[in-house]
Amino acid sequence: MLSDVEIAQGAKVEKISAAAAKLGLSEDDLEFYGKFKAKISPDVWKRVEKNSDGKLILVTAITPTPAGEGKTTTSIGLADAFARLGKKICVALREPSLGPCFGIKGGAAGGGYAQVVPMEDINLHFTGDFHAITTAHNLLAAVVDNHLHQGNELKIDSRRVVWKRVLDLNDRALRNVIVGLGGKINGVPRESGFDITVASEMMAILCLAKNFSDLKERLGKIIAAYTFDGAPVTADDLKVTGSLALLLKDAIKPNLVQTLEGTPALIHGGPFANIAHGCNSVTATKYALKLADVVVTEAGFGADLGAEKFLDIKCRMSGLRPDAVVIVATIRALKMHGGVNKKNLAEPNVEAVERGLENLEKHIENVQGFGLPAIVALNDFPTDTAEEISAVEKICAAKNVRFARSKVFAQGGAGGIELARKVEESFDDEKNFKFTYEDDLSLTEKISAVAKKIYGADGVTFLPAAKKQLAEIEKLGFGKLPVCIAKTQYSLSDDATKLGRPKNFVVTVREVKISAGAGFVVVLSGNIMTMPGLPKRPAAEQIDITPDGIISGLF
Repeated sequence: MLSDVEIAQGAKVEKISAAAAKLGLSEDDLEFYGKFKAKISPDVWKRVEKNSDGKLILVTAITPTPAGEGKTTTSIGLADAFARLGKKICVALREPSLGPCFGIKGGAAGGGYAQVVPMEDINLHFTGDFHAITTAHNLLAAVVDNHLHQGNELKIDSRRVVWKRVLDLNDRALRNVIVGLGGKINGVPRESGFDITVASEMMAILCLAKNFSDLKERLGKIIAAYTFDGAPVTADDLKVTGSLALLLKDAIKPNLVQTLEGTPALIHGGPFANIAHGCNSVTATKYALKLADVVVTEAGFGADLGAEKFLDIKCRMSGLRPDAVVIVATIRALKMHGGVNKKNLAEPNVEAVERGLENLEKHIENVQGFGLPAIVALNDFPTDTAEEISAVEKICAAKNVRFARSKVFAQGGAGGIELARKVEESFDDEKNFKFTYEDDLSLTEKISAVAKKIYGADGVTFLPAAKKQLAEIEKLGFGKLPVCIAKTQYSLSDDATKLGRPKNFVVTVREVKISAGAGFVVVLSGNIMTMPGLPKRPAAEQIDITPDGIISGLF
């Protein structure tokens, strides 16, 4: 079979105006970035905001493994399947980060015959949104250091500057740095560091803002530092809110592309789900719901991360409510959760699948705990046996959830018809949506609720520094905000080595910080890093481009 990039390069796709027309958009509604990419003009919202919403499908997955699950591929293939069934459909996804693209994970534009295109552009610089976010973030950092250098009128405590710099690459050497060295002319020396752009509060703000006015208001609330008296210093205090908003004036507009089969796709925003809130923008999702009858969206990593944050943060802030939740799994990944080494995954092993199904069970229970119907999509691999597939079907029947095999990687939309029909059936199911926790609980209680209900933990241990930070955040009046827990994606626990469905564990919280502009409290558990590192053999070693512009090695 051809590689993903070869399939994408060989595809015959129409200009983006053709995909736009399927949503009722004209060329006047678009701001073009070449032939195959465009941003949607803000004027469109004025025309469609009173339209009734379409059905919203959230795609999530079991706990990810190196074997792969195919969540984005399933999302795209499912949208193509709905298009084949004659539905007015749109898929709404996140933008890929350059960090994993050149690191270990690769891109995030789907795979096989279920991809969004132009795949190379989407996985690389796309329409420049991430660069705008990076620049805006670093402008605020530069202004803080300049304020310290120019006399420090606001009495900022240089030891309590909490706004680091960001870069959209994996670079462990930048996690901890000292800035301001080289003498008085170069500023005030202090400890700092870099996060990856997708972990920036700027990214969260862009993705949670309802419109440009809301974006600007949120930017002004960003806490960059604290004074010697412990008072927060915001972007408004530093008088740069207008400049930050200016840098994001185009980035807030949703990006329109299409699938290999011409299905419209809105790709906008890209926070990671392990260290951020893991969902595409509220703006893009709401546009899609007004323009289409059915919308497929996804949340990052497993349902304990992206889906929890989609439901507890994004839905809480936006009023969105999914009509169905698809949980993606593979036989290969279930075997890994059942204790099989990656090199032995092609060998039939029903017992390992049955052991690994504990992980799927927990994710099903979590979705049902939100009061939403769950559909399990089993991503097909040639090595899957009838007995292994039957084991998955049995557990789905026992849990009273629909089951469908997904063959979209090899067949595109045609391979997702069964799944689309099962999802459509679920639209009529009774729904009783509820959050994991209510706003009036303390931050400690909210963190404990997620840890116990979603992860299956026995409890939470708060390190002394985290206790102090929680008390300060509550004192400053941010105790009613939702929590965004940064946790390893590889386990339901905060220990990446614990596969399957861990039991008898406690989640350790080591740091808590406020994202006042985004509107949530960030909770760092275990040893999670907000600036990832590169692996021993990064994907960057395999990527190349010829003098005539042909890209290879991108996946």
